[in-house]
Amino acid sequence: MLDRFKQFWQGVMLAPFVNLFLRLGISPDVVTLVGTLGLSFGALFFFPQGMVWQGVLFITAFVFSDLVDGAMARKSGRKDDFGAFLDSTLDRVADGALFAGAALYFAWVVEDRLYTALCLVILVMGAVTSYARSKADHLGYDAKVGVAERPDRLVGFLVPAFFADVLDLPWLLEAALWILAVAATATVAQRIWTVRRQALARAASQA
Repeated sequence: MLDRFKQFWQGVMLAPFVNLFLRLGISPDVVTLVGTLGLSFGALFFFPQGMVWQGVLFITAFVFSDLVDGAMARKSGRKDDFGAFLDSTLDRVADGALFAGAALYFAWVVEDRLYTALCLVILVMGAVTSYARSKADHLGYDAKVGVAERPDRLVGFLVPAFFADVLDLPWLLEAALWILAVAATATVAQRIWTVRRQALARAASQA
């Protein structure tokens, strides 16, 4: 849903950083790694201490690395597949850290088992969403469907978390977690159903 904004951010807002990093000889892989480490640290350090809005601001500074590294690779003419592999793999690490940090916040600070569980549901369904697309691609199917891809999950969590903490409106974050849990689960179901239809169509054409 948010993919349409990538071109704007990469082409306008983040272009100066892309050009600067390339001039300095920084590898896209380094940007990917630093972004993952920064996001993971922010989520696992700030959230379990109840420092939600501070954590969101810290994390946001590293979220854009996911756009910068890809733009750097394209502009530098990089052609090997390792960068894409590393980026996808470390995205799973970052996502896991983000919602693990959120789960620890609800477990240790708020002491609410329900929302701790919802964070874990989003964590698991987010990982399955990415795996389903990767496996579908490997098998020759297209599973890029769903209402809760990675950018949607990040924005759908970070924005409500920030305002819920700043405005002291915890229901904003609670509502966001319900929506994300349902949307992430629905996305997994959508991808399974989509691949099933394609697989049946392929089997019928080969019969």
